[in-house]
Amino acid sequence: MHLVPELEDTPAASPAVTTVGGETGRRRTGLRLAGIAALAAVALSGCQGQVSNGYLPPVVSDSGQRVTDLWVNSWIAVLAVGAVTWGLMLYAAVRFRKRKGDETLPVQLRYNVPMEMLYTVIPVFMVAVFFYYTARDEARLVDTSTKQDLTVSVVAKQWSWDFNYVDSNVHETGVHTELDGTEGKRATMPVLYLPVNKRVEFVLNARDVIHSFWVPAFMMKMDILPGKTNKFQLTPTQVGTFQGKCAELCGAYHSQMLFMVKVVPQAEYDQEMARLKSIGNEGLIPVDASREHMVTGDIQKIPAPVRSGSNQ
Repeated sequence: MHLVPELEDTPAASPAVTTVGGETGRRRTGLRLAGIAALAAVALSGCQGQVSNGYLPPVVSDSGQRVTDLWVNSWIAVLAVGAVTWGLMLYAAVRFRKRKGDETLPVQLRYNVPMEMLYTVIPVFMVAVFFYYTARDEARLVDTSTKQDLTVSVVAKQWSWDFNYVDSNVHETGVHTELDGTEGKRATMPVLYLPVNKRVEFVLNARDVIHSFWVPAFMMKMDILPGKTNKFQLTPTQVGTFQGKCAELCGAYHSQMLFMVKVVPQAEYDQEMARLKSIGNEGLIPVDASREHMVTGDIQKIPAPVRSGSNQ
């Protein structure tokens, strides 16, 4: 006889427990979202750039401007598509939500051809547009058909860099700089001097293994392969000192394969070329002194004075 009241009491207690659990779950979800937002704020506060340039480093070269434009416009496009998608999802959730007292099921559809075609065509179209602009900008970044103002032959080696200033017939040779925390070690890195607002052609070769020439501030990076010659051009547009590094794992001291880049006015650049000549760095370091034989077609890409060295 006492079983009936107990059964009646059980359903009455369930909603109270569910409500408390639901409120706890919502609080936990809110705390998670707040934590994620805080982490995102901290991460973004460490970025070098601003919202206007997509948090990329400030533009200091013409190639950097092209990369920044592609990056920012891509984000505008995907955020616009995301806003439309989120808006449609929210509309569907509100418009077709289950209403109190309505126990009928919505119309059940097995397929919707127009909708499925739309969800297929739009993503394919988006990928095609992204591919077009990426391929267009990549082609322009590696285009070397424009007449350059000067040529720099960059020779990568484990674990440093040699720079041949072809037009001035001088060179800078680097040695591995071990960063052990000692004061002044950074000043011993090889330094690449470039004149501001002058178009520079970089001719890249490696003596031993695969390296990668990267100046993050220029937003341009290119691999250097043994036996091959790679080239690109850019114009530094801002005076300053920037860090350069190897971006390809090349051995035990890869992380210390560093160099500095100084973009200076033309007069200061000429003074540096004269200084290199005065300390005995006249002539060019031969590129062909490497472990790998040069690919025949790639030899012609190397400036003639550097192929076997004008100082031989």
